Amino acid sequence: MIDMSRDTQGEAPSVPVRGLAVEPATRAPFKSRDAIGRLMDGFSHAGRDLFRRHFPFAVFERKRETPERAAGALIELASALLSVRGEASGVAIATDLLTLYGKADATARHTFFATLATDFNPDETALAASWERYTKEGASALPALAQAVEAPRQELFRRLNLAPGGTGALVRMRADLLAQMAADGPSLDVVDADLVHLLQSWFNRGFLAMRSIDWSSPASLLERIIRYEAVHDISSWVELRRRLDPDDRRCFAFFHPAMPEEPLIFVEVGLTTAIPDSIQAMLAPDRPIVAATDASTAVFYSISNCQPGLKGISFGHFLIKQVATDLKRELPALTTFVTLSPVPGLMRWLRSTATEPADGAMLDRLQMPGGFDEAEEAAARTFLLSQAVTYFTQARTKAGKPVDPVARFHLGNGARLERMNWRADISPNGLRQSGGLMVNYLYALPHIEEYHEAYANRAEVATGEAFRKMAKKPAADVRPKK
Repeated sequence: MIDMSRDTQGEAPSVPVRGLAVEPATRAPFKSRDAIGRLMDGFSHAGRDLFRRHFPFAVFERKRETPERAAGALIELASALLSVRGEASGVAIATDLLTLYGKADATARHTFFATLATDFNPDETALAASWERYTKEGASALPALAQAVEAPRQELFRRLNLAPGGTGALVRMRADLLAQMAADGPSLDVVDADLVHLLQSWFNRGFLAMRSIDWSSPASLLERIIRYEAVHDISSWVELRRRLDPDDRRCFAFFHPAMPEEPLIFVEVGLTTAIPDSIQAMLAPDRPIVAATDASTAVFYSISNCQPGLKGISFGHFLIKQVATDLKRELPALTTFVTLSPVPGLMRWLRSTATEPADGAMLDRLQMPGGFDEAEEAAARTFLLSQAVTYFTQARTKAGKPVDPVARFHLGNGARLERMNWRADISPNGLRQSGGLMVNYLYALPHIEEYHEAYANRAEVATGEAFRKMAKKPAADVRPKK
C-alpha cells in the first residue's frame, strides 16, 4: 500500500505515473513560524502553482475546445494530484478535477478511463525488484511488495475522495465506468477493480446507518424514494403515502455519512397476518389496514438499490437482517419474515430453452394481459409452475449458482425458497418477465446461518414444504386455507 503518513512538513509522498513526467512543485520557504501565517503562505504558493497547472482547464472552458483537450486536462490534473505534496493544494486539485470531469462529455471521460488503464499501472521494474526481494527475504519484504503492486490510479482515487463531495462523485464516476465497460469489454477492468477495492472499504457495513423513512421525512428524500423505486413503480405522491403512512407499512434505508441525503438501498415492508400471494393485493388502494400489533408476518415486498455506481457492493443482506431484528424487537408478535419477490429471468430463460412450438405459444399467452377460462388456466398454471421448478432447481450459472439474480440474493442471505405464487404480479412488467409468477423467500431467523452455509459451500437451495408440494404437483393450490 502507498504510505500516506505525513512527514514533519505535513506532506504526502508523490506517486510516479508511467509515461507522465510530472514533478512535484517546489515549495517556497515559510516566511512565518505562526501557524496561520504558514497556512496562508502555503495557500498563496498553491494558488500560483494551481493556476499554472490548471490553465488547460481554463482554456477548455473559454474556447470550448475538443473532448481530446478536455481529456488531456483531466490527465494533467490527475498526474498533478499524484505529484503534489501539500494537502490543501491536493484538495484544490481534486476538486477541480472532479468539476472538470462533471462537465466533460462521454468521449473525454472514455479517454480519461482508457488512460488510467494504460498509464497509471504499477511500475514494472519496481514490482519485479520487490518480488525478487520477497522471494529471498519472505514476509519481511511484504510491505514493500504490497506498495509496488498497488497501481497509482488507486492512490489517485483516494486523493479524489478528499475533495468536498468526493465520495459521491466517485460513486457517480464508477456508474459512468460501468456503462463504458459494457461497450468496451475487459479493457477497463483494471480501473474498475481498483475503484471497487476502495469503495468496498469505504462502504463497509460499519460506516452505514439505517434510518426509517416515513411520510414525515423530508420531501427531498421522499422524491428520491419515488425516483429510485426499482421493483414496483410509485406513480404519485398519493401512492407513496399509501406505502409509508399506514400503521402496517414500514420503509428502511441505509445511508453513508459522506452521502447523508442519498439512500444507498431501501426496503419496503408490509405487516400482514399471513404470507401474501399477490402484489396487487399488497398495494391495493382499498386494502384493509392491519394494526401493527396484530400482525404476525413482515413482508419485504420491494428492495431497491439506489446507486448504480455501487453495483456489486452488497448491502441488502445486512439491511434485511437488521430490519427483521429491529421489527421483532418493536413488535414481538411477529413470527414470520418473508419476501414477495419477482422472478426477473424466468420468461427469458424459458424462451431460450423452449423446443416445441406449443411451448412458445403458451409463453406468448402467459405474457398477455387478461384472464384465462377454467380449462385454459389449469393448463397454463401447470405448465408455468412445472417449468419454474426446473428453473429454480436446475438452471445454473457457470459458477453453479441459480441463474435468477433475485434467487441468488435471497438464498445467499440464508433464506429458503418457500412458495411460488401463480398470477401474483399481473402488471405489464410482471407478465413480461415472469408470466405473472412471484415467489416467497422465507427468512427463518434461527436457520439463516445454516441455510447460508449450505448454499455458500455446497450450492444447496433450501426449500419450504409448500414449494416441495408444488414441485410434485404443480396444479395444486398449496396456500393455507383462509
